[in-house]
Amino acid sequence: MDVRKIKKLIDLLSDSDVAEIEIKEGDDSVRISRISSTPPAPVAVAAPMTAAAPVIAAASQSPATADKPGEDAVPSGHVVEAPMVGTFYRASSPTTKSFVEVGQTVKAGDTLCIIEAMKMLNQIPADASGVVKAILVENEQPVEFGQPMIIIE
Repeated sequence: MDVRKIKKLIDLLSDSDVAEIEIKEGDDSVRISRISSTPPAPVAVAAPMTAAAPVIAAASQSPATADKPGEDAVPSGHVVEAPMVGTFYRASSPTTKSFVEVGQTVKAGDTLCIIEAMKMLNQIPADASGVVKAILVENEQPVEFGQPMIIIE
C-alpha cells in the first residue's frame, strides 16, 4: 500500500469524527485508530490550597443529594453483570420481542440478553432463578466488563 494513501487516510481521519478506519486492498490492509490502546500517562498538577476547600465541599455534598427521597434507587437482589465488553441487546433482532421484561419470572439458564463483542453475538444466560426487578442498561448501549445489567430477585 502506498505511503501517500496512508498519510491521506490519517489526515481524513483527524478531520472527521470517525475514531477508527480499516482499509483492505488485496493482501494489504491498514487500520488507523485515534483511540490509544495504552492508557494515558497521569499528569501531576499542583493545585493551590485555596482551591482544595471547594472541591472537598462539593464532594461531601454529592452523597447527600443521592440520598434524597424520590431518587431512583437500584433494587436489591441478584445482580447479573456483563461478562465482557460489548453492545447490549435486549432482543435477537430489532423486530423480535425482548428476551425478558421487568416483572417476568426467569429460570437459571434462560437467555436474558445478547452482548455483541467483536462481531460475535453472545447470549447471556440467567445465573439465578427469580423475578426480573430491573434492567439497568438501555438497548444497543455499550457495556463494560462487570457492569450491572439486570437485577433478579
